[in-house]
Amino acid sequence: MVVLPLVTLVLHGALAGLFYAFSMSVMPGLNAVEPAQAEAAMRSVNRKILNPWLYVAFLGAPLAALAAGLLTGNVWFYAAAGVNFAGSFLVTVAVNVPMNNAINAGTMPWKDYSPRWTGWNTLRAVASFASLVLVGIGLTGL
Repeated sequence: MVVLPLVTLVLHGALAGLFYAFSMSVMPGLNAVEPAQAEAAMRSVNRKILNPWLYVAFLGAPLAALAAGLLTGNVWFYAAAGVNFAGSFLVTVAVNVPMNNAINAGTMPWKDYSPRWTGWNTLRAVASFASLVLVGIGLTGL
């Protein structure tokens, strides 16, 4: 009964770490080079990040939290699923992916892309860490 909640914790931690790393190191690093270089690097990142490991964490975290809530009846897992869905999934689909598509298409310059994308990504990191904490609280009740 504790395996699924532990997997949920790991998935939330992986997702929070990914978003945190982008806001705290990847984007500042890209901001330190010429905009054309940053755009080219981000296009490469956008291609490479779309892989099964991303989907396991990105889709798996809220689904695992929901399943853990159903399995245990613990409301903290439901809360984690909701926070993750709203703060990570919806923000990604509504904001970050369209911006990635724009940078990939060359229709948004780096100076417009980077601060806005980083701000929304930081929100995803905060939401992911909040959902990680909620999963942790849920684990203490098992």
